Amino acid sequence: MNNDKKYIPVMLMPFNEDQSIDYNALDRLVDFYLESGASGLFANCLSSEMYQLSIAEMLTSVRHIVERVDGRVPVVATGSFGETMEEQAENVKKIYSTGVAAVILISGLLAKETDSEEVFKENVYQLLRLTDEIPVGFYECPVPYKRILSPELLGELVSTGRVTYHKDTCLDIKAVRQKIAATTQESAFGLYDAYMVHATDSLAAGSAGLSCIQGNYFPELVVWLCDHYADSTKQTEIDKVQGFFTRHMDVMHDTYPASAKYTLQKRGIPIGLTCRNGSVLPSEQTEIALAELLQDFENLADEIGLTLIK
Repeated sequence: MNNDKKYIPVMLMPFNEDQSIDYNALDRLVDFYLESGASGLFANCLSSEMYQLSIAEMLTSVRHIVERVDGRVPVVATGSFGETMEEQAENVKKIYSTGVAAVILISGLLAKETDSEEVFKENVYQLLRLTDEIPVGFYECPVPYKRILSPELLGELVSTGRVTYHKDTCLDIKAVRQKIAATTQESAFGLYDAYMVHATDSLAAGSAGLSCIQGNYFPELVVWLCDHYADSTKQTEIDKVQGFFTRHMDVMHDTYPASAKYTLQKRGIPIGLTCRNGSVLPSEQTEIALAELLQDFENLADEIGLTLIK
């Protein structure tokens, strides 16, 4: 059982109105995550609109984040981009050169959707051979398609000693428990769950922590849950926090990441609403729903004695 639970934000990417990267806002965002209690950062991920960034922008922005963090917490970032394993390996090496602790491999880019798990495994081993001893992780990203690693395969890959991180999106607590059981032999490895509906169950099962989009609205609340999920004296508060995340799942996903940027803006973080992936706030009703979400959060924070980061 890992009792030191960590929240690893899947970082947003701020853009100026001309869609260039807003590095001033990015600095404030990094500080906000860390002030909220994040134990690491996951840069250049889907929340960062990675598929809308050039390789040059990925390298520049990840290096900027690493320098801003300045060793306070580990930073990981995706890097497995390219049509062939050789091209992906070169980009893994480039991302690692920015100073990240590990390079995250996107499961849906390591094999075609129609390929078997055996083909996927062969490709992974080829990529590991081509990338020296670079520490890696896996990201069950839903784009271009979601490839879920089986507990058996994850356990085998973790046993190589190269895999330190796994962002799980299977949405199945039984499978999460099986993956944790299959990877307990490697102390340097951590499974981070993305699905907040079963967050407390996942933490109790032995996950290393949480890595979820909800933290791009209310990172302090995710950190609070990581810190208190097993505190029997706070069971009422834990149930309220878990219920909050479950109840508001849809509104936080509907127009994401624009909705998260909008909410952070309302919280005083200087971030614009521009997104490269086409995400926008489509209606006044969406803004009303997000205003209600923010009010519910503030009420909950008051109930549990949570100090909000400004």
